[in-house]
Amino acid sequence: MGKTDKPAADAALILAGALRDIVGQLKRRLREQSPPHDLTWSQVSVLSLIERQGAGSISDLARLEGVRPQSMGETIAALQAAGLVSGAPDPADGRRTLLSLTPACRDMIRAGRAAREDWLANRIRQRLSATEQKRLHDAMALLKRLGEP
Repeated sequence: MGKTDKPAADAALILAGALRDIVGQLKRRLREQSPPHDLTWSQVSVLSLIERQGAGSISDLARLEGVRPQSMGETIAALQAAGLVSGAPDPADGRRTLLSLTPACRDMIRAGRAAREDWLANRIRQRLSATEQKRLHDAMALLKRLGEP
């Protein structure tokens, strides 16, 4: 790296740290807006995975989460007991059970998202001027690019 590249690299590093802090703070504030539930982080992670990927077997979910099938089995058992996940035979292989979100779980996820979006929309309206809202809108494209593969 040449002498002229160092200030740009330093500025990017400082910006990265500040952005990480801000995103973390915003994430915590958004999490506070969700309706309370007694789910562990691993349970929330598995529900999110099923929502994104669709139905899957315990083995599929364990592989995607990077955990042992036994650990995933325990997580799934707790989610089934809570009425958030249900199983059905795999149409392609009746020996496998495909796990999916229950309607109650989908409602819970929808309600949590709505609460967080309402809080954030109110916060944007209350804290940012119209000009600042436009700047935030413009910055969204940059943030989206940062998150792309």
